[in-house]
Order: sequence, then structure tokens, then C-alpha cells
Amino acid sequence: MKLKLRGHHLLCLQGFQGYGYDEDFVENMCEINRLRKLEDTSIKVVNSPDDICKACPNLVDNKCIDDKNNEKIIAMDNVVLSKIDSDKTYNSVDLFNEISQIFNTLESVEESCLNCSWWEQCLFVKKLENNR
Repeated sequence: MKLKLRGHHLLCLQGFQGYGYDEDFVENMCEINRLRKLEDTSIKVVNSPDDICKACPNLVDNKCIDDKNNEKIIAMDNVVLSKIDSDKTYNSVDLFNEISQIFNTLESVEESCLNCSWWEQCLFVKKLENNR
């Protein structure tokens, strides 16, 4: 299986616990979260709409809601992309192991995640808070 994922979604998937914008979004996110844990899944990392976004009700004209919000989302992606080789297609398990090593403190995720509307519910953030 080959997935296309936004940079910031590499963090989101690690904190996902079933919340979402609507039922279709949650179902899609659950499936992608399942697939990303399989050894035979590969991932291309992007800073544009991906396999998660395709089920998001906020995706309008291939943008996240509006220009301002879309710019914010791309900036979140670019923080993650700046830490990895974005030209590479990754083995999913290897990529998530690498991301976990890079983003392993609250400080390391603040630039990409601090203004996220899911910050309070995110299990990834909670885990980092507990590691302090």
C-alpha cells in the first residue's frame, strides 16, 4: 500500500484517538492509521492535501478552508518536512520511528503543533507532557 501524507499528519496520526470533523473523516483516519503500521506500506510526505485530507469536510478547492488557514497548515507541514528528506518515499514503520526520534519533546513539536485545534485532545502531546 502506498500513502501520501502531509508532514504534520505524521504527528497527528501518533496522537489520534478517534476524534474528527465527521464520521467519514474519522473512518478514513482510522484506516490510514491502521495502514501506516504495516511493514508493506510506503509513504510519500507532502505539504499539500493528502490521503487524510480527501475525507475532510474542510477541504475546499484543494485548500484547507481558506487561504489564511491553508497557509498555516502548509507551515505546519514544512516544519516536519524540514527535518526529513521530502524527496524520498519511506517505509512507513521506518518513517514513524524516525519521526518519533526527531519529535520527542514538547519543545520539538511546539512550532508545528502549538496552534493546532486538537492540541488538548492529542495523545502524542499528552505522552510528551508526561515525559517531562
